[in-house]
Amino acid sequence: MPTAVPIIRTENEAERRWFFGGGVHTWLVGAQDSGGAFILFEDVMTRDKMTPLHCHPDVDETVYVLEGEIRIRIGDSERVVGRGGVTLAPRGTPHAFVVTSDVARVLTWQSPGTAEHFYRAASEAIGVDGEHGDVDFARVRASAAEHGGTEILGPPPFISA
Repeated sequence: MPTAVPIIRTENEAERRWFFGGGVHTWLVGAQDSGGAFILFEDVMTRDKMTPLHCHPDVDETVYVLEGEIRIRIGDSERVVGRGGVTLAPRGTPHAFVVTSDVARVLTWQSPGTAEHFYRAASEAIGVDGEHGDVDFARVRASAAEHGGTEILGPPPFISA
């Protein structure tokens, strides 16, 4: 079993990737860093960025809101969560969110770190001043089908943001 490695990483040393579902991921800890125990990335998104209804069959997902707010549905519960709020979608639980502020910054922690392949295949590297790409949900779905970690269950469940 792999073991975690010590990390001291500054802001400019973290890898930045444009996620095809919308948003810029800054990779803080990868599965290789944590010995497969977890992944941790910051996600910066703009108003109306929305996920389809999905689940992570084998991964627990915690989201901590650093800035802005999101409307999130986990199972049958739906709430707006702002700065300082936290959500937990246990493995296999259907969930989705939409950004309801101009900008939202969240930390996403998933355990174990098995969904990293999905995110990497559904994104591309950008530089510190890199441009955002186009949203391409077809590539997100293809990555989910090929790499697992995420199962797309249906369209976003939000009637209005």
